[in-house]
Amino acid sequence: MAANTGNKGLKRDEVKYLRDKAKARYPYGTECAICGSSENLELHHYNSLTLLWDSWKANTGVVITDVDDVIFHRDTFILEHEKELYEEVVTLCNGHHVKLHTIYGMKPSLFTAKKQANWVQVQHAKLHKD
Repeated sequence: MAANTGNKGLKRDEVKYLRDKAKARYPYGTECAICGSSENLELHHYNSLTLLWDSWKANTGVVITDVDDVIFHRDTFILEHEKELYEEVVTLCNGHHVKLHTIYGMKPSLFTAKKQANWVQVQHAKLHKD
């Protein structure tokens, strides 16, 4: 009996294979963009990597059947989405990261990226009024 048949024979989610390759270049900040905390920091992609990957596969006709397929296509995907992966990101403390996802959902729609970035700026401004 084949293992992981519900996941196309992959041992992990497809996106985790993408992150393995992409994360070395992530621009991790040293403090939360909202409150300035330097503890429990996390990188937030304004564009959900899962949704970007799914959209890219649909638009290109790429079909993933196993880990070799992901590895074969991930460099092209990363190259085509450098802006979303490395520029449209923000470092947040865990508390603010959770709050952002409470508002926009665990996998925010791609069209909300600018709204999320604006939310971060507004929250920062609220905390840092003179």
